Amino acid sequence: MTRPVVLFSSGLDSAVLLLQTARRYGSAQPVYIRSGLAWEHGEQATAERFIAGLPPEAGVLDLVVLDLDMRDVYPATHWAVRGEAPAFDSPDEDVYLEGRNLVLLSKTAVFAARTGSNRILVGPLAGNPFPDARPEFFEAMARALSLGLNTTIAIEAPFLALHKSDVIRVGMELGVPFELTLSCMQPVSSTTIGSALHCGRCSKCRERQDAFAEAGVIDPAGAQATTNFQSPTSN
Repeated sequence: MTRPVVLFSSGLDSAVLLLQTARRYGSAQPVYIRSGLAWEHGEQATAERFIAGLPPEAGVLDLVVLDLDMRDVYPATHWAVRGEAPAFDSPDEDVYLEGRNLVLLSKTAVFAARTGSNRILVGPLAGNPFPDARPEFFEAMARALSLGLNTTIAIEAPFLALHKSDVIRVGMELGVPFELTLSCMQPVSSTTIGSALHCGRCSKCRERQDAFAEAGVIDPAGAQATTNFQSPTSN
């Protein structure tokens, strides 16, 4: 069985996916893709810290970082390039990035094919409203990539029937170190912990807060993920 590749962003969903995949297949190759978006410095630093903190028996390989700059498509005024995320109570539709999974999977598939892997795992959740997070998209994309690369490429999205609180429960069973994850679109740099802190003002921070509350679990990120959280009325 070939080693699967996991798109890893340092967020709690992809962290659970990474460790679940490594346990299922014996090992997993995390891949982080830089696209020129404002939060990537903090995200990559957190991803590297997360993987460095895992024991060797977890089966997670060193992080591979690939570049696929999208700043020639998204203008400098785009919120994701400026680093000014939509408000705390914004719906998912307000943070839509056109073709996000399309471009990430394309680059990752070339890497996978060149390294002898035929399986890519991604972590979209139930209720994701974006067109490139639908099962039919992943099925069609897998066929296209397999044809274009002349090899079998499977794309798996095992969390499509789960909500974030469900994923947290799975992660608790796996022993995922949630204190080393980052779910934020405008993270605050921290020299103290060597990665980044949650801003507490964006919708990704709100989703994280709500999910831990729904799961009945205290976010182990502690001060870096909870004392920064703000309710919509405090903005």
